[in-house]
Amino acid sequence: MATTAVRSAAEFEEQLQRYLYERSEEGRAVRVGEKEVSEQAAIVARYSDLFSRDQLYALREEEQASDGEQREWLYRLRKTCESGLVAAELAERDDELENALLSARVTYKGEELPLRSALAQLAVLPDYRDRDELGELQRRKSAEFNEQRLELLRAYEELEADLSEQPDPVARNEEEKQISLRELESVLVAASDRIEQAFLELRETWFERLLGPEREAQPSSAHMAYVRRLSPLDATYTKDRATDVCMQTLSQLGFDLAADRNIKLDLDDRPQKSPRACVIASDPPTVVHLITRAQGGLHDYQAFMHEAGHALHYAGCDPKLPYTFRRISRDHALTEIYSYICEAITREPGWHAAHFGLSEEEARTNAQATTFLEALLFRRYAAKLRFELAFWSAFENAGTTSDDYAERLTAATGVRYPRDGHLADMDAGFYSADYLRAWIRHAQLRAHLIQEVGDDWWSNPKTGEILRALFAEGTKPSSEEIAARLGYEPYDTTPLIAELTTD
Repeated sequence: MATTAVRSAAEFEEQLQRYLYERSEEGRAVRVGEKEVSEQAAIVARYSDLFSRDQLYALREEEQASDGEQREWLYRLRKTCESGLVAAELAERDDELENALLSARVTYKGEELPLRSALAQLAVLPDYRDRDELGELQRRKSAEFNEQRLELLRAYEELEADLSEQPDPVARNEEEKQISLRELESVLVAASDRIEQAFLELRETWFERLLGPEREAQPSSAHMAYVRRLSPLDATYTKDRATDVCMQTLSQLGFDLAADRNIKLDLDDRPQKSPRACVIASDPPTVVHLITRAQGGLHDYQAFMHEAGHALHYAGCDPKLPYTFRRISRDHALTEIYSYICEAITREPGWHAAHFGLSEEEARTNAQATTFLEALLFRRYAAKLRFELAFWSAFENAGTTSDDYAERLTAATGVRYPRDGHLADMDAGFYSADYLRAWIRHAQLRAHLIQEVGDDWWSNPKTGEILRALFAEGTKPSSEEIAARLGYEPYDTTPLIAELTTD
C-alpha cells in the first residue's frame, strides 16, 4: 500500500498556496455565474497527497515544540491541514448540494427562476404582495434541501471533532478564535438591549416608509433584501453611478482601485451570479477578486464599499509576509473590521450631501436610514449568535426546523423568520461572532479616526495612511490586538452604542 510523504512545514505551505488558489478560483467561477457546475471535488482529488493524518500529526508535533510567531504560523498550517482532510472527505457531497441548489428553479408568474435569481428579484420587486408570494416560493424550494444540509453538517462536525481532538464545537471555536463566545454573547445582549428603544423608533419610521401602510405587523423575511436596498430611495442612489461614486470616495482616502493591479473587479450581472457581494482572495496580495451584483439602491454602494475594505486589506498586505500571514487567519474578525470601516462612510451625512446633491436635512434623513439598517442587522446577528450557541451546544438534537431560530430572530428584528430557514442561514465556524466582533471594533476604529484625523475622517487621505499601515500586516494580528492598539478593551461597546443611538 502506497504511503503519502510528510512534507516539511515550509513545503506544505508552498503546495497549500497552489491548492487554495485553485479552490478559490473554482468557487469564484461558480459564484459569479461563469460556471453552472461546481468541480471542487476534482481539485481536492488532484491534491490528495497534500493532506494526511501523518502530515497533521507532524505539524502538530512541530507546533507544540515551537513558540511565539513560529508557533502561530504552524498552528494556522495545522488547522488548514485539518480543513483539507475534511474537504477531501466531503468535497463530493459539497458539490452535490451546491449543484442541486444551482439547478433548483421556482416558477413565478409563468417564468422559471433559479433560486439565486429569485433572491435577487426579492430586492427589487416593488409590490409588497408580490414579494410575499415569491419569498414563499423561494423559502419552500430552499427548505427542500434542509435534510441534505443537516446530513452534511453532521458529517462535517464528526470529522472536525475527530481531527481536532475536541468534541465540543463551542469549545473548539473558542480555542481557534481565542475568545469566550459566552462572554461575547453576554456583552452583545447588553448592547442590543441598550439600543433597543432607539431601534424601535427607527424601525417604526422606516418600515412605514420602506414597506408602506399595508405591511403586516411583522413582515416576513422575504422583505429583508428590499429593506436593505432602501428601495424608495433608489432614484437618488442609482445603479449606474454606484461604481463611480465608490471609486471617488476611496480616491479621497488615497486608494485608486482602478489602477490597482492586484484587485480584479467583477461588476457584471449574470443570471446565476450570487446577489451577495463578496471578495475572494485567491492569492493575496496579487490576486484579489471584488465581486458585486448591482441592483440599484443604496445597498449597491454599501456592498461595494464593504467589499472594497476586504479587497484593500488583502491586496495591501506586505508581499514579504509568509503566505500563511497573507491568506490564512484564525477567523474573519480582523478583515471584517476593514470592510465595516469602509462601509461606515455611507452612514456619514456629509458623504450623502457631497455625492448626491442633497440638502443637509435630506442627507441627515438618508444617513439615518443607514443607521436603522445597521441597528437592524446588528440585532439580527446578536440573536443569530445566541441561536447558534444553543444549536451547537445541543447539536445531537438538531433538526430540519427550529422554533428557537424563528423566535429569537423575529423578536430581535420585528421581521418574521421561518422555522425552516436556520440551516440555509448557517455560516461555518461561528462567522456571526466574527461579524459581531468587527461591529464592536470598527466603531472603536472610527472613534479613533475622528480623534486622530477629525470629523472629515471619511474623506481625508490621513485615514488612508492609517488604514494602509494596518492592511500591511495581512492576517497576522487578531481583532483583539487591534483594539489594544486603539486604546480600547476588546468588548468596549461604548462607541458602537453611540453610533447606533445617534439621531
